[in-house]
Amino acid sequence: MARPNEEVEALLREYADLIAITHGDAFKARVYEKAARAIGGHPADVSRLDAKELREIPGVGKSIAEKIVEYFRTGSITVVEETRAQIPAGVRELVTIPTLGPKKAMTLYEDLHISSVDELADAIRAEKLRDLKGFGEKTEQNILHGIALLQQAGDRILLDMAMKSAEDIVAELSRLTGCESCTYAGSLRRMRETIGDIDILVAAERSAPFMDALSALPSTADVIAHGAKKTSVRTVKGLQIDLRVLPPDSWGAGLQYFTGSKAHNIRTRTIAVRRGLKLSEYGLFDTESGKRTASRSEEEVYARLGLPWIPPTLREDRGEVQAGMRGELPQVVEEKDIRGDLHTHTDLTDGLAPLEDMVHAAAERGYAYYAVTDHAPNLYMQRMTDEKILAQRRLVRELDGAHHRMRLLHGTELNIGPDGELDWPDDFLEGFDLCVAAVHSHFGLSRAAMTRRLVRACENPHVNIIGHPTTRLIGRRPGIDADLDEVFAACARTGTALEVNAQPDRLDLSDEDILRARQYGTKFAIDTDAHSVLHLAYLRYGVGTAQRGWLTKDDVVNTWPLGRLRRFLRGGRAARGRTP
Repeated sequence: MARPNEEVEALLREYADLIAITHGDAFKARVYEKAARAIGGHPADVSRLDAKELREIPGVGKSIAEKIVEYFRTGSITVVEETRAQIPAGVRELVTIPTLGPKKAMTLYEDLHISSVDELADAIRAEKLRDLKGFGEKTEQNILHGIALLQQAGDRILLDMAMKSAEDIVAELSRLTGCESCTYAGSLRRMRETIGDIDILVAAERSAPFMDALSALPSTADVIAHGAKKTSVRTVKGLQIDLRVLPPDSWGAGLQYFTGSKAHNIRTRTIAVRRGLKLSEYGLFDTESGKRTASRSEEEVYARLGLPWIPPTLREDRGEVQAGMRGELPQVVEEKDIRGDLHTHTDLTDGLAPLEDMVHAAAERGYAYYAVTDHAPNLYMQRMTDEKILAQRRLVRELDGAHHRMRLLHGTELNIGPDGELDWPDDFLEGFDLCVAAVHSHFGLSRAAMTRRLVRACENPHVNIIGHPTTRLIGRRPGIDADLDEVFAACARTGTALEVNAQPDRLDLSDEDILRARQYGTKFAIDTDAHSVLHLAYLRYGVGTAQRGWLTKDDVVNTWPLGRLRRFLRGGRAARGRTP
């Protein structure tokens, strides 16, 4: 079900890794990484483009364009297949370990004949890596942590990948005659950051047409089970899909039941028992008479239990049922509440689209305001200069209000150095409308040093938002080791917002961290960190994560009108400017 662009992106990224593993040209590997990103973020279907049209995509030259054409003509790329053949399968397995790069993986294979994750874990426990050049006790600890991340992820996939597959299947099944309702449920509806398998529900009188249709989809590789009530298949991408067809008059009860979570359902069933009721996927039934009392809608089921409808993102048994019974359930922030994006990039640094395209796409989303925040100079590979950022500012001012009267903010994403220092001096930072500050390097500092680093950034009068605060990459890189409670308290004290980064491989802050941070009275910004036009749509995942953290509109600064937002941005600077 993946877009052709995503297939090519994955293939080019793999080739870049293969080049690195075989000690190839590092510059060539970076060229393929850049092209992969450009293809993945390109809005048009690359399978429909010829070589000349492909070369118009930034970062795609003649050789790469020809390889893409070859892939869609033959189903493979010769040079990739040949390079794969040079590398033992075990080495490619090692490369999947977060924190272990391709060069180190090849060294382990060549020097210690390690060709599996289990063999590597055994070697570390036997302290066999410490004599290798480039390895040491700290490296061993990092690799072990990476193995733990890999094992924890298991067969789970990122939220956006699951969402694409689920929405494709829902669209296909919804077209069938007899379909009264169709949607996804389970952890995907609850917007968990990773998904194990996908639950699809259909309301219809007859189940057979839907079971047969799922089994026959082009994306279906294997039929695991095929029955009248449930069919399970595995897609060509290895994802399990479980389809259940419910009687239309049981739709609400079934949707509530199969959305979960398990702990939330136990809580609601307990309430049902106390009321002399039995709750199942078919409805709420009176225990004595067996009469069904509610089933057609979730609202009806929850109301019969004495509860308001509870948003799926809250159904984790974190106090939502008790809050509902007290009438204190929060009205969580929704995507329609977001008035603008405060963290985005253009092709001036590592984005894929020019400023004009990003602004136009943001305006099409109906935003009232939009911030451009390209990287600052201390992220050296971005080659930012004072002259470049000032030239961009002039262009931003010219475009301000030109697209559907959307107002533009000129900002930057600063780098928080090891001691909390920032890229530009105060007098230069004064010219920005807002500053996002984030950690991009030196991830291995001690807990105390990392905490001081972040707190010092919060205390800088020009920092408005701490971007992707823990720096985690889900399943690939752990979050930094810092006393987050001290950081959250510093944000509340200084008027610095914490970002909920909507990139699906970040979702940083996580829902659990948000729940902790909001107790300190901090404010938040839900941003996409978009590096292409397509990334602006990631907002839905940031909003879902914010909901899971119980955030309301008032908690999120980019739901506010522009005037209130500007006062927040200026107010934080003024307050910190008075800090001794």
